[in-house]
Amino acid sequence: MPNRLANETSPYLQQHADNPVDWYPWGDDALKRAREQDRPILLSIGYSACHWCHVMAHESFEDPDVAAEMNRHFVNVKVDREERPDLDQIYQTAHHLLTQRAGGWPLTMFLTPEGAPFFAGTYFPKESRYGMPGFRDLLPRIAEAYREKRTEIAQQNAALIDALKRSIPTGKAKQTLERAPVDRAVRELAQVFDDVHGGIGDAPKFPHPFELAFCLRRFALESGAISQAIVELTLTRMAEGGIYDQLGGGFCRYSVDRFWTIPHFEKMLYDNGPLLALYTDAWLVTRNPLYEKVARETAEWVEREMQSPEGGYYSSLDADSEGEEGKFYVWTRTEIEALLPRDEYTAASLYFGLDGEPNFEDQDWHLRSARPLSAVAAEMGTSSEACRDLIESARTRLREAREARVRPGRDEKILTSWNALMAKGMARAARVFRRDDWLVSAQRAIDFIRSTLWRDGGLLATYKDGRAHLNAYLDDHAFLLDALLELMQTEFRTVDLEFAQALAERLLHSFEDAQDGGFFFVSHDHETLIHKPKSGHDGATPSGNGVAAFALQRLGHLVGESRYLSAAERTLDLYYEAMRTNPSSHTSLLTALEEALHPPRLVIVRGPRDAIGAWQAALGARYRPDTMTLAIASGLPGLPAVLDKSTSTNEPAAWVCEGTQCLAPIADLSELDRTLLTNTTAIP
Repeated sequence: MPNRLANETSPYLQQHADNPVDWYPWGDDALKRAREQDRPILLSIGYSACHWCHVMAHESFEDPDVAAEMNRHFVNVKVDREERPDLDQIYQTAHHLLTQRAGGWPLTMFLTPEGAPFFAGTYFPKESRYGMPGFRDLLPRIAEAYREKRTEIAQQNAALIDALKRSIPTGKAKQTLERAPVDRAVRELAQVFDDVHGGIGDAPKFPHPFELAFCLRRFALESGAISQAIVELTLTRMAEGGIYDQLGGGFCRYSVDRFWTIPHFEKMLYDNGPLLALYTDAWLVTRNPLYEKVARETAEWVEREMQSPEGGYYSSLDADSEGEEGKFYVWTRTEIEALLPRDEYTAASLYFGLDGEPNFEDQDWHLRSARPLSAVAAEMGTSSEACRDLIESARTRLREAREARVRPGRDEKILTSWNALMAKGMARAARVFRRDDWLVSAQRAIDFIRSTLWRDGGLLATYKDGRAHLNAYLDDHAFLLDALLELMQTEFRTVDLEFAQALAERLLHSFEDAQDGGFFFVSHDHETLIHKPKSGHDGATPSGNGVAAFALQRLGHLVGESRYLSAAERTLDLYYEAMRTNPSSHTSLLTALEEALHPPRLVIVRGPRDAIGAWQAALGARYRPDTMTLAIASGLPGLPAVLDKSTSTNEPAAWVCEGTQCLAPIADLSELDRTLLTNTTAIP
């Protein structure tokens, strides 16, 4: 008989609805039962695409004997970290404080009825192995410790709560903001850059799109050779590697090796949105056709597999299919040889490295670009163009054959914050590559959020199967505001500007720390938890405080609202010491810092709707990270004064503004281009 999780919207929670464990979702019912029965809480946090979450579920949560031990001693609570990032942040931090080790998923925490953790871990095998205690044997020992060691647990809890409080930065006097942390961040990233295989750090290797975007911005504005090398080598090696789906487009979560060959096969929306924007911008800088190909294939994958009929984007694709990680993606040589004509197989074999040793578990191949196209062509004695045609035909055949396999599970919940990251990437790519269908895709996602998750001036975090719920977090508001600013630069709509202003007001009213500056992760009316997170560093997604400061500044300049600029400045004051101490972990805040020191340039193009498109296309052909460009049709009412420009003729004209100063209108596109190149190092 299904347990209480059967009624939840999260696919991850629903995956556990038939467990013999007496699971509760997080909420008053579980906490009340723990208090009334004086039982500790076993809190398990994971997500639907998580391989080791599945392993622990199969080994332990589906086992009647283990479930009986869990039910006997604990109130068992299951949490989807994607729906409840507030709980995940709190208990991942607590895990680190208790164990002095990095956390991860599944996260396994044992809490007092008040929610304070007293024992922490991640994956536990059912029986002792890997140097870890067996979960079944651990359960009664932890229950006994809870009964017998109340005094020690209370002392530990008090120390942990105090440590959590001290992790929050407190208000400081007005800071003298300088750009020194920006320069230091590049040097720090260069120190951990793999200058052979690309990437930041060693295995496991993550994409780090926000740090790479920061480096690309540095290269564009300052022509730094180090920044250029970090970005180009990393993006090229990732695009050639197995972390990128060579047949279907899109990136997996990370590579388990330093060569980008074998990924952890889950595909997350929050990785692919920023990577789409990054490869688009990198193409503008380099005109490398590989980057255009990756951007196109990733956007097409999103449209094909990740956008719901209602408009929102789904969250992720699982790492597993048929109970095995990567089974959907890997091949035997015999399979490929049987599917391809001889000439295509020869080209594909050389290009993907099938003539070498298997690279996946010593028996299968996961496809990656093992040789340059020119080398394959030379070995086959044919032209690069003919070789490219053979490989593309082979890709098509293999992709079609792969579609007949059992597909990985898809988490079809729609998360506001992740949708915003993807909508920004799609809008950016649409503007650069002039793809109206990608623009429509981004607008559909934003319109879905506005119509379904924005209610009575408040934002909700998640939606599935007709149900939207959970108060939205800082990231939802900040990322969505940032996406709207990107979308308006691709096609200006008044409704998007109005939505952006409403989100900014919500940020200031419901999230800003009026005493110390910055923004809490949860709103002021959020449920009371043991800790109220307020972080400034970037993680798998960018810092909500960094994106909020960046977007509020840009919107403030756009609509002439000083309150937005002041809130961003208070945020930068609060986190300036953290930026100085550890700059490479705060690249989102550093980008906001840079624009606080040098406000972004604003280009406003006005004129007939059918004429301003050519101007917008020309302006979009260069990478100008310090410039906002809005093309607004003449006659549009209700615009703020900054945007309310008008021409004396029926021809387009542009106004170039910096801070509160605007140049005289420019009616010639060539003159506008020359003006924008003055005092800038935008890549031609």
